[in-house]
Amino acid sequence: MTETGGVIAVLGAGAWGTTLANLAAYNGTKVMIWGRDPEQIAAMAAERTNARHLPGVPLAPSLDVTADLAAIADADLILAVVPAQALRGAMQLAAPHIAVGVPVVICAKGIERVSGLFLSDVLAETLPHNPAAVLSGPGFAQDVGKGLPTAITLAAKDEALAERLGQRLAVPWVRFYHSSDMRGVEIGGAAKNVLAIAVGIAAGRGLGASASAALIARGFAELTRFGAAFGAEPGTLMGLSGLGDLVLTCSAQSRNYAFGLALGRGTPMDQAIAAAGLVEGAHTSAVLVSLAQSKGVDMPIAAAVDAVLTQKLSIEAAIEALLARPAKPERLS
Repeated sequence: MTETGGVIAVLGAGAWGTTLANLAAYNGTKVMIWGRDPEQIAAMAAERTNARHLPGVPLAPSLDVTADLAAIADADLILAVVPAQALRGAMQLAAPHIAVGVPVVICAKGIERVSGLFLSDVLAETLPHNPAAVLSGPGFAQDVGKGLPTAITLAAKDEALAERLGQRLAVPWVRFYHSSDMRGVEIGGAAKNVLAIAVGIAAGRGLGASASAALIARGFAELTRFGAAFGAEPGTLMGLSGLGDLVLTCSAQSRNYAFGLALGRGTPMDQAIAAAGLVEGAHTSAVLVSLAQSKGVDMPIAAAVDAVLTQKLSIEAAIEALLARPAKPERLS
């Protein structure tokens, strides 16, 4: 059963933030969406749509928009839908307006570059008295915003809390699965972005569908090894927030894939980033590889992506190095 009542605050007025705000407001729940840009927020309030990031999708009637963080003070649930590298700063700004004990759901996908921390650990440092949850899985904002079906995972250390939060956000076209494996859900969301860049590069180089399929399969093996080293449950990695999100992100609609595609076609990196927009995988690759090395985890595809992005290897040299690796048994571990 869907729960209603209370006030939900969404921090972040991008496409996914707007989509989640609409979901939360579907049953008439009061929802407040906050964004940094007063001009964008004013336009959203006047036009009742997010023309910049989610055109053609009207805002729900019970959804209000604000550029004033003080307006979220009455919220009993927070959805943090800011980019991964901006999460710490946004939570520090919001902390004075969030009551003790209010759950905060992390809806970004990545690992903090500066600290090497997973996002739930960033939240624990910035809001130590608020329970954390993580939402992740295969969901393009445009699809979900238009009412197309999907299923996603919501995880918290207290699985009963995850289930209750999923009930509050549930709509007829999105199925929420609950989990207590926050680390596994975080790892799937972070690693798949880096791997999708590799698949995009291969497509841009014209390597064919067979190469793309092989990269997805072997990339998933890397994700699984990394997850095991950091305590993720295998079932989580095989599920929506792991394999499911990896498959989705390795498609033409994904920003990470589009970025890799442009690089593979020879577009200069600054132009590829400008065209794709926010590319979380580009910010995550170095710290993902560093964490893998700290645990002795072999991630050759992710390492090749990072080498290309840091211009340590050309794309041709990275492809040659991957193909020249010694033959080995096919195992996930």
